[in-house]
Amino acid sequence: MNEFLDQFLLESRELVEQASADLLVLERNPLDKATLDSAFRAFHTLKGGAGIVDFFAMAEVVHRAEDLLAGVRSKDLSLTSAVVSECLATLDQVGTWLNEIEATGELPGDAVIAAEPAQGDTKVAEGETAVTVARPTAAEGWATALAGRHPGVGASALNAILYTPAADCFFEHEDPFDLVARLHGLLAIEVEPVVPWPPAGEIQPYDCNVAILALTRDSPAAISAALGSAFQRCVVVPVSGVDAGRSQDLPHDAKRLVEAQLDLLRDPPVQGRLGRLGSAGNVVRNVLRSVGRASEADVVEAAARAARAANDPARLTAAIAAILDGVSAPEPAVPTVVDSVAPRTLRVDAARVDTLVDLTGELIVVKNSIAHLAVQAQAGDSNVASRIRDIHTSLDRLMAKLQRSVLEMRVLPLQQVFQRFPRLLRDLGVAAKKPVQLVIEGGDTEADKVVVEALFEPLLHVMRNAVDHGVEDTPTRRARGKSELATVTIKAWRDADHVVVEVRDDGGGIDVSRVKEVALKNNLVDEDALEALPDERVIDMIFEPGFSTARSVSGVSGRGVGMDAVRAATRRLGGTVRIDSLPGQGATVRFQLPFSVMMTTVMVVTAGGQAFGIPLDTVEETFRAEAGRIVPIAQGRAIALRGQTVPLISLAEELGLKGLDPERPESIVVVVHGHLGRGGLLVEDVGESMEVMLKPLEGLLAGMRGIAGSTLLGDGSVLLVLDPAEILS
Repeated sequence: MNEFLDQFLLESRELVEQASADLLVLERNPLDKATLDSAFRAFHTLKGGAGIVDFFAMAEVVHRAEDLLAGVRSKDLSLTSAVVSECLATLDQVGTWLNEIEATGELPGDAVIAAEPAQGDTKVAEGETAVTVARPTAAEGWATALAGRHPGVGASALNAILYTPAADCFFEHEDPFDLVARLHGLLAIEVEPVVPWPPAGEIQPYDCNVAILALTRDSPAAISAALGSAFQRCVVVPVSGVDAGRSQDLPHDAKRLVEAQLDLLRDPPVQGRLGRLGSAGNVVRNVLRSVGRASEADVVEAAARAARAANDPARLTAAIAAILDGVSAPEPAVPTVVDSVAPRTLRVDAARVDTLVDLTGELIVVKNSIAHLAVQAQAGDSNVASRIRDIHTSLDRLMAKLQRSVLEMRVLPLQQVFQRFPRLLRDLGVAAKKPVQLVIEGGDTEADKVVVEALFEPLLHVMRNAVDHGVEDTPTRRARGKSELATVTIKAWRDADHVVVEVRDDGGGIDVSRVKEVALKNNLVDEDALEALPDERVIDMIFEPGFSTARSVSGVSGRGVGMDAVRAATRRLGGTVRIDSLPGQGATVRFQLPFSVMMTTVMVVTAGGQAFGIPLDTVEETFRAEAGRIVPIAQGRAIALRGQTVPLISLAEELGLKGLDPERPESIVVVVHGHLGRGGLLVEDVGESMEVMLKPLEGLLAGMRGIAGSTLLGDGSVLLVLDPAEILS
């Protein structure tokens, strides 16, 4: 993708965001002329940009929305919710196309269909008379009929084309037949009149009155490249046997890999069932995401968590089998929300770049000093060792500053993710028939780019639950003396090395008795233990896989997936999440996230003869314990520490390595904490602490339980950094 197209994508996404925000303001205040002008300018600029890069279908769609706003500006049209919804739908379509352009460099082949006016007619100027041009071949099934008329080549065709040139195309230096002849994969061609031919004496030789139908092996992108601007007058329909109403089959290699995981789950496990569940779920999820089926990947991920919780592969097996059969139904998405790809471009404050340039200059000075020392060492200078230590100290200081500067270039304001929710909340409220407004506080709080981008998924689930479960309907709010307009607030602030994000609603709060009822029904805890639990521990059960207090499933929530996904996503970032609730006043979901997931300090430990890293901020203490202090409890082990019982886990055994010698006179215990409390890890040795750049696992290893990421050591070896919270759970 060239730099010009990169700039178009960057500016177009900003215009879509600006126009969306303006439309939401206008819906609440239709008389805000400044905002109306701002929205109109955004649509006008977006249309112009699409025309410059020859995305004419996009320009046509935006032009129709621009006409609506022009009507509002001239007071010929009232700014109703229907007008706002139509303009927002246009922006959704543009957002989808921008994602496609990001991935392929071209608009999808069916873009022209979406760009056609709703009535399906095209107005063509002929002198001073407007003539309605009919499309005689545009009836349903025309592409299949065309392929059927050419049985010799129809089976090998990928796409059918219906190209209707403009009546005055000859005056625009457009030769329709020459353009179609440029298709490298052209297999068959037919020509039909657009309108019935008049008597020979009345034919206008300079008017084009033909529609060209063709079969080709070319892709939509190749067709667009061959036809150029004429592509906007084409309809392209796949004829390769793919049912447009059904998801396409998985690619061959991907399907074989998914089938292998299904076989793995169906084999009677001799041992390690939980390991099989985790491995199969991760592989299928990552395969689906790699082929662009993210919604089905989310379904598999939720099924895998539920299967691990129940130690039963049935739910995961059913989910994978359904996908292979082509009938899986992903969790319904919120209407009109477009899943945008993460931007590849960062806008950086010039002062931060200047700081980086200054550091580069200082590093060059140190580098030159090292070269000078090398010469002195060759000459036998006895003071070289002390000078090396001094330069190492300077280099260490500069590297620390360089790391901080680079990380600061990666930070983004949380407003980047927050600004996606006003539109989302509007649609949720409309769907649930509950008027809701969003208040954003602390949007200028900064966090690492990875944290900001990954925060959308958990916030999305929380928003859904806030509207569907938390906010009462209008009659109930009126009876309770509340405003009919409910409020959901997102608030963020920096707390030392962490970022805190709160989502608060003014609804009815969490019904603790209902949570207890569902907990008993799902056998999460027995009745006596449940009664002894404080309310905050009861509320924490909402995060269990498959847990839902909804009495029926809606298109927004009720499947018991959302809050489980929230905690899982938060853990992947190295953060925590909790819920506070006040009956009748609302609930607050609070996220505590690391400012950066890239830089972390780890303690190196040895287990099973291998080295592993443990994030230092999860370590409470380390000590040596005599064998007599470690006592068996049920099937596990524990140790008494200052009057409290701390459960112990052999890290080597947990990782499937050779465990500690049971006759060992003493053991080293590393006490760590997680969301369920604290525990002790039995290790063989404790090494140094070091600051590392943490890289998340990728590919088929992405999301592996118990592993936070990896880093390279000074000797070139790979150090796996563990996630103690996952290990303890």
